[in-house]
Amino acid sequence: MKPIVIAEGTPEERWREWPEPARWPELPLTDAGTPLIVAPHPDDEILGVAGLMATLGRAELVAVTDGEASHPGSTVHSQTDLARIRRAETDEALRRLGLGDDTVIHRPGQPDGKIDEEPLVELLTGLLSPGRWCLATWREDGHPDHEAVGRAAARACAATGAVLLEYPIWTWHWSTPGDTRVPWDRAWRVPLGQNARKAKRAAIEAFPSQIAPLGPAPADAAILPAHVLARFDRPYEVVFRPAVDGGPAAVRNKTDGPAQVRNGTAR
Repeated sequence: MKPIVIAEGTPEERWREWPEPARWPELPLTDAGTPLIVAPHPDDEILGVAGLMATLGRAELVAVTDGEASHPGSTVHSQTDLARIRRAETDEALRRLGLGDDTVIHRPGQPDGKIDEEPLVELLTGLLSPGRWCLATWREDGHPDHEAVGRAAARACAATGAVLLEYPIWTWHWSTPGDTRVPWDRAWRVPLGQNARKAKRAAIEAFPSQIAPLGPAPADAAILPAHVLARFDRPYEVVFRPAVDGGPAAVRNKTDGPAQVRNGTAR
């Protein structure tokens, strides 16, 4: 795992100057159906694939944790309070995307920061079927919960014949354009129209517990300040897809060994 250090990370300007994304193939949505979206914490699904959900107008969500540990030293809210707040924020975000109140949300209530892959694999396996899309955080995104979700989704897709699509979140923070630890040759673009981008911005704003300080204490600082949110305001989203006939080449071999995440508060 690449260490997440809560600092500025790679500026969005560097990503926007990188010409490579324009060469990535566009992801066809004809076979999307009602995709299963798997999020380690409330807001990950919005940051990663809200535009896709808004474009499709449908999705089924697995909110693996309630995100109660986002501010472990908060002077304002208890973890019980944060869990309740963040569940409500997810509900509001989905409404802002245009997904109806009948959207199915599975909330297994796994502990934030300590996701157990085995029950998650079992849950996902029961929800997936051959050819169904499953979108989950990338297995090497740099946050332990993100990576656990990605591994569980990969196992469930392998067992059911579902289509695995992995979305990066913290990758945009710790990596840089052309970083060889990232499988750019498996990247697909999801272009977003103006309506989808507008809906995504509105959905992100439904998470005040994450994008604004909870209070004046350092422990209550925003988890997603403006320089982080800028990476999710692009006219496209990105997913990594296993190589298929006619698609991008298989992921190249990586020479970099895993690194230990030093700061697990980013969620």
